[in-house]
Amino acid sequence: MAERADVVFVDGVRTPFGRAGEKGMYWNTRADDLVVKAITGLLERNPNLPKERVDEVAIAATTQTGDQGLTLGRSAAILAGLPMTTPGYAIDRMCAGAMTAVTTSGSGIAFGQYDVVIAGGVEHMGHHPMGEGADPNPRFVAEKLVAPDALNMGNTAERLHDRFPELTKERSDRFGMLSQQKVQAAYDRGDIQPDLVPVALRTEQGWGLATEDEGRRPETTLEGLATLKTPFRPHGRVTAGNASPLTDGATAAILASGTAVKELGLTAKMRMVSFGFAGVEPEVMGIGPIPSTERALKNAGLKIEDIGLFELNEAFAVQVLSFLDHFGIADDDPRVNPWGGAIAIGHPLAASGVRLMTQLARQFQQHPEVRYGLTAMCVGLGQGGSVIWENPHHKHYGKGR
Repeated sequence: MAERADVVFVDGVRTPFGRAGEKGMYWNTRADDLVVKAITGLLERNPNLPKERVDEVAIAATTQTGDQGLTLGRSAAILAGLPMTTPGYAIDRMCAGAMTAVTTSGSGIAFGQYDVVIAGGVEHMGHHPMGEGADPNPRFVAEKLVAPDALNMGNTAERLHDRFPELTKERSDRFGMLSQQKVQAAYDRGDIQPDLVPVALRTEQGWGLATEDEGRRPETTLEGLATLKTPFRPHGRVTAGNASPLTDGATAAILASGTAVKELGLTAKMRMVSFGFAGVEPEVMGIGPIPSTERALKNAGLKIEDIGLFELNEAFAVQVLSFLDHFGIADDDPRVNPWGGAIAIGHPLAASGVRLMTQLARQFQQHPEVRYGLTAMCVGLGQGGSVIWENPHHKHYGKGR
């Protein structure tokens, strides 16, 4: 049997993320156009890659209806100008959609069936609120398989505060404030902008251009956060200041085999080492990244101490804090989300996994002393997803443990 091929992250981009809803910048923009814009921007950045060499297009969306339906990977491939011979498919693992698009198509590369793939995700939460049109089976509640409110992500975050009293609202608020500050600092340094694909906007005032994430609030203070409403329960602890906002946006990435990278003159930004997905009780879905990370570490033969950079999706601050406490990592550890995260940038569900990867790839460039990095996220209905990557700028890259 042939050896497993190296799976290389060549490049990743995203649209700027916009506030969901009528006042958001993408209200008049179609979801499929957002992901097509990400794919075309990605291809323009990689002129060495002939379009006919793309073997598959895997695009995730959580609410696969309307302009987010119709076998999105195939329709986006056609709209992005890829050859009619390029296949594509849609994928759904809610928040970990793009992450699963990467691990699934990447597995095809490892198995030797693909040379090059495009993987990504899109979520237009303004047009398609989470769960729109869904009809959960009545057995979930009738047979007490899940609590009646377990499909509400905010309630699951409140339960983490209940289960772990040490995860206080003050810690969550501080984490949310630091996320806002770190994102703004990354913008000020010019770290984030290179991987953003501008999107033309149609508004009542005329045409415009989206070039930055819309939901940032760098002026956030602890005093201000303390006064915010707790929408999920009276006197609760989850607020708009310590949770990710509803967001529209798209991501896309090129993955390739190590052989194809050399043949086509592409650049390896990271190498996939391992991944893991795991299920937990839907009522506490935020702890999902703990068992999925343990699985990914076991698959790689690594320990948590080997991870030098963490890109953790900030669906809720309490969810990230539960992960950090479990692994004995400080709330303000500089290895964790050094450029902030979804509390400030936003979390367009199925798109977010590739945002984490794109940021980690650029951080690897800045930190050749770091060999391994982790991208991880919680997933609705009680799951976690984690991918471990190796830094090609590290002196021991590709040499085994």
